[in-house]
Amino acid sequence: MSEGEMSIDRKKGEDWWATDIIEMRPGLIRLRGYAIEDLIGRISFPAMIWLMLRGELPDERQAELLGIALSAAIDHGPQAPSIAIARMAATCGVGINSAMASAINVLGDVHGGAGEQALGFFGEIAVSMDFGRSLEKAADERLDRYFKDEGGYVPGLGHRFHPVDPRAPRLIELVRRFAKDGVVNGRFADIAEAVEANVAKRKGKRIPLNIDGATAVVYGELGFPPPLTRGLFVLSRSVGILAHAWEQSQKPERNKGPLPREWLWSYRGTKTRKPVE
Repeated sequence: MSEGEMSIDRKKGEDWWATDIIEMRPGLIRLRGYAIEDLIGRISFPAMIWLMLRGELPDERQAELLGIALSAAIDHGPQAPSIAIARMAATCGVGINSAMASAINVLGDVHGGAGEQALGFFGEIAVSMDFGRSLEKAADERLDRYFKDEGGYVPGLGHRFHPVDPRAPRLIELVRRFAKDGVVNGRFADIAEAVEANVAKRKGKRIPLNIDGATAVVYGELGFPPPLTRGLFVLSRSVGILAHAWEQSQKPERNKGPLPREWLWSYRGTKTRKPVE
């Protein structure tokens, strides 16, 4: 093989996993062009997340608001399927990584995907406003289509445990504060509140914004696309998953299932019978 052919083959190999994210060779690590040693101790973990996902460093206030949203959704107790799974996995003697992976794997459309759905919903209203609709008209039209063609729970509203999700009002309050300071413009907060008000009018009762809707507001204000909202939720909830997996791993319990062993499931199958001889 000639030197030219070897060069072509090497270029093909180097381009196999071409990336804009990281440059690495012996003695050198650069993330998005920044040497890792220049980042360590100088930027926060939320700022690092922003850099990796967006390609540029945020300003301090943007990173602060991102960190606030990430902190808000870290845990919701062992009744949450992902947390329960992490704890059950830990009792089976697997390592922390396996317990975390088992839990994270259930963060899908139903459990963990509502933030992405909410931001997509709010984003459609924002696009309608860009085409000249008023906020109220855009929200009304989107909800008309939703109840006619889709139905179910409006993404970002309501909670099966909390009459008012205690995390949501605080997040919206902080978004308003950051908007007042010019960090964000407050548009998605306006949209979320318009959706909440419109649904209350239709239903005859208030169905408050929940954590998924509130974090969707934050991520929308900061310019994250909807699919990344789910990934950010996974990052956030992973903290709670890790904490519960670790706590459970320190206990002597083994093979702990979803119910106490004296509580058995309901059997609704065929009544007792014997095989024909």
